[in-house]
Formats: sequence, structure tokens, C-alpha cells
Amino acid sequence: MKIAILPGDGIGTEIMAEAVKVLGALDLGFDTETALVGGAAYEAHGHPLPESTLSLAKAADAVLFGAVGDWKYDKLERALRPEQAILGLRKHLGLFANFRPAICYEELTHASSLKPELIAGLDILIIRELTGDIYFGQPRGRRTAVDGHFPGAEEAFDTMRYSRPEIERIAHVAFQAARKRRGKVTSVDKANVLETFQFWKDVVTEVHRSYPDVELEHMYVDNAAMQLVRAPKKFDVVVTGNMFGDILSDEAAMLTGSIGMLPSASLDQRNKGLYEPSHGSAPDIAGKGVANPLATILSAAMMLRFSLNQPEAADRIESAVQAVLAAGLRTGDIWSEGTRRVGTREMGDAVLAALTGKTITKS
Repeated sequence: MKIAILPGDGIGTEIMAEAVKVLGALDLGFDTETALVGGAAYEAHGHPLPESTLSLAKAADAVLFGAVGDWKYDKLERALRPEQAILGLRKHLGLFANFRPAICYEELTHASSLKPELIAGLDILIIRELTGDIYFGQPRGRRTAVDGHFPGAEEAFDTMRYSRPEIERIAHVAFQAARKRRGKVTSVDKANVLETFQFWKDVVTEVHRSYPDVELEHMYVDNAAMQLVRAPKKFDVVVTGNMFGDILSDEAAMLTGSIGMLPSASLDQRNKGLYEPSHGSAPDIAGKGVANPLATILSAAMMLRFSLNQPEAADRIESAVQAVLAAGLRTGDIWSEGTRRVGTREMGDAVLAALTGKTITKS
């Protein structure tokens, strides 16, 4: 098995170092190869996703990704911005299903902005369709308007579109995931306004007929956003389109106290995947050694479970993270009175120690 390691920019290199360290301790004999991506690749090769990096990602059995982006690249033309690397990888690798679990660990209920009774025991899985919708729809661009409210004015436009096969395959993924959890799927749409999402709702309803053992509810996206902060534990599996999923998954992340705790997996039809933390590159804290590496370490656990057929190893990593939190170690984003604040490397070392059976203490 071969893993492509793409650290990226900002804190990406720091958090990736800790995840690689934890993976190495498992001694599973994986081959790893590291390549530049994002702003780092632009600086070296003039493009955020150079052909050499894309070739490595295609050849690997799984991709472990850090984060990309920096404010200094915001003035580049869109095709050369670091964020285009992740969009390009999703497109070229056919990564259509994004899994974003939002789990609130018992030790972190205080870190959420919601009342503890609302989020204690929270366990939501958001499944976001990743290669369609308005992010990839054509045509798109800028032009002079020939109609509308202001004919002759400059306007910009994007196209929201979904095909039946795109909706069917993500719906199957959601219903199959629900069968392994609590048996409920909430399909989020905007069918009362958008023709695209009336079609989405119709197709999801048709696919549901093959899963009579799974409960299905439909919810408009504005109501879903409200219910996530009003009664988040009513959700089990949430399935939605690319744009709505982008927004709702970050909202769900903050229910748990910090986006620095949340991993994600983006999978193709054969379960080859790209695994990354849900947070960004955080250039404001890059190089300071204070970033939370746990989302990246947990992403590595998801990689072991979904793409590399090593569920026991994945369980070991997740148990080690739980042990570190139970011992009271916290990076700054999840720190509270009575816990011990640690940096990126120290948190990684603690997970490594727990993984190898050593006792973790606060002092």
C-alpha cells in the first residue's frame, strides 16, 4: 500500500508531521511519498497542483492531505490559487462522497458554544456530494447583462446542476452509512425555490425505496441550519449537495467545540480516498507550534478504516486520542481551566505515547 503525503501550506506541515509520526508507530509497512501542493507547489512549480503531485495522488492507494492557502495568494488569478489544488484532486480522482463526522467527546462538552445538554453525546455524519453542484457547474463567468433588472451592467454567474446518476450514487452512500449507524437519513435541499433541488428530493426519494429499513426525512437547508444549533442530536446521517454541505459541515464542526477536532474523508466509488482535517491552513498561527493536530491524526485513522482495510489500527488511533483528552491535554483551541495547554508536537507525542501503551498525565 502506498500513501501520498501532501502537507500543503500554513499549519499543514506541522499537523502532518504529527499524523505521519503516529502512522509510523503502527509499523504496518506502508510506503509513503511526500509532494508539494497548494501555495508551496505554486512557489516551486508555478501551479498549485503540478502534474508530478497529481500523478502521485493517482498512483497512491490513499492521499493524506494537510491544508492549503495563504492570504498572500489572494490576488492570483483563480486558476492558480492554492485552493484550486483540492478542487483539482477531487475532480481528477473522482472523489464524489465527502464524509464529515461531527462527534462531541465527553471531555470537550464545555468547549462548545451550546449548552452541554444539547451536545453531550453528539454524533452526526454529514455526507456531502463533492464533484457537482454550483462549484463545478458550467457555464460560469462574467458578462454584460442583456436582461434582468439591470441590462447593460456587468454581472457574474454560476450554474447549479445535478444529474440523476450523481444524486443516486450519493444517496446510496448515505443510506448504506445509516444502516451501520442509527438508521436515519436527513436529506437537505431547497426544493421550495430551486428546480435543481426539487430534482434532488425526487431522486433521493426514489432511491430510498431500496432501503425500507432506513428512515428518510427531507429538510430545507435554512431549517437544517437552525436545527443544527437548536436540537443537533436529532440528526444521524445528513446528505446534501456540494454548496449546502460545505456550509453545514462547518457549522456542525463548531458544535463540537473546535473545527480542529474534526477529520474528513473524500471517497471515490472504490473507496480510494483523500483524507484531510476539516480546518484550513491558518496562516496566522503557522510556525508557532500551537495548531491542533488531532483532526489530521483522526483523518489518518479514517484513511486506515476506509481505504487501507486496517480497522483495528484505526480503532487504536481513535482510542489513543480519547486517552489523551481524558488525561486533560489540550491545544489552545480546546483549552479550559483545569486542563493542560500543550503545543502541536507535544499533543502528537501524547497520542503516540497512548498508542504505545504509556500512561498520559497532565503534568
